[in-house]
Amino acid sequence: MPQFDVIVIGAGPAGSCAAYRLARGGARVAMLDRAVFPRDKPCGGGITLRGLHHLPIDVTPVVEDVIVTAELGFGQGERFERTADQPVVFMTQRRRLDAHLAEQAVAAGVDFRDGVRVRTIDMAGAGGTVRTDAGSLTGAVVIGADGCNGVSAKALGLGGGLTYGVAYEGNVGWDVLDHDYWRGRLLLEFATVPGGYGWVFPKGEHANFGVGGWAGEGPRLRQHLAELCGRYDVPPEAVTAVRGYRLPLRDPRSPVAAGRALVIGDAAGLVDPMSGDGMFEAFLSSRLAAGAVGDLLEGRTTDLAGYTPLLNGALSRHRAISWGGKLLFDRWPKFAGRVARSRWLWPKVVRRIRGDGYQGVHSPGSARAELLARALYRPHRGD
Repeated sequence: MPQFDVIVIGAGPAGSCAAYRLARGGARVAMLDRAVFPRDKPCGGGITLRGLHHLPIDVTPVVEDVIVTAELGFGQGERFERTADQPVVFMTQRRRLDAHLAEQAVAAGVDFRDGVRVRTIDMAGAGGTVRTDAGSLTGAVVIGADGCNGVSAKALGLGGGLTYGVAYEGNVGWDVLDHDYWRGRLLLEFATVPGGYGWVFPKGEHANFGVGGWAGEGPRLRQHLAELCGRYDVPPEAVTAVRGYRLPLRDPRSPVAAGRALVIGDAAGLVDPMSGDGMFEAFLSSRLAAGAVGDLLEGRTTDLAGYTPLLNGALSRHRAISWGGKLLFDRWPKFAGRVARSRWLWPKVVRRIRGDGYQGVHSPGSARAELLARALYRPHRGD
């Protein structure tokens, strides 16, 4: 059986970046994905500047638009806009982004095997055995990065205690929309979908229209999307590639590492509860995971237990703010709308999106922030 230092299951942004970092550090890395690349994934496709702080690969070749203006709405009434003096979000498509990241991982020395389905994972002794429909591999460490619908988190007994949001999206071509208007601009429309919002994200050949909210909104998302499109005079037949998906939201107490295995990105349930963004969390968790695995492989530690406090320390404040904002917009939308219109708030939002002064490491007050994040966590709508 092939022998590797690390087996990464899943070749999305989290998996490819972790594999890339480890291979660059000299580890023998295998990366597996059940899909044949390139493949598409449902996702808004926005990378915040904050996320780029933790991205080890240049994604310029796959960026399709650069956002400086946010059009904001609360309910179905008047919109207003805010503009930043520098880019805050970079728009791409997962089909292109994921293929690009995987290619760079391969160039760094990763043994990438796509079209391979993982059947079982057995962690025993000083490593793990991953059995696939194309044979078995062994590795000293196993990283689960195959999303909330993958097999790794459950097989490894990690990342449990998830609650879910849901999203529904489609694409609208520039033959229907005014590209000059939407270039460099995104829309966020709050207080129209319980527990979430609607969005319009411009891309190279189309704009992505989507809605997301609490899991209980699933049966109504089709109607929410139709209403969003109607407010911009988009006929139903103009929306293509429509698909829905789940957004995993981690219970702050759920385990993300045990022995010589850990989970990252969506497999760990690290989606932002307010924005639904998972890119920042994917890049951050892959960076922290690669560091923890590197320490183990080089003999500085004997297991991956240190990854959990690193992740919590990096995300606690971010998670607490997001849960607080989500509950505010959901329960007191009119008040939230008045706060959002305040001119003093926008610079703070921009700094948060850019990650100014925040590099994803332990900071003063992270223990208090972790307690607050746990207190604000809501596993079911209405709690």
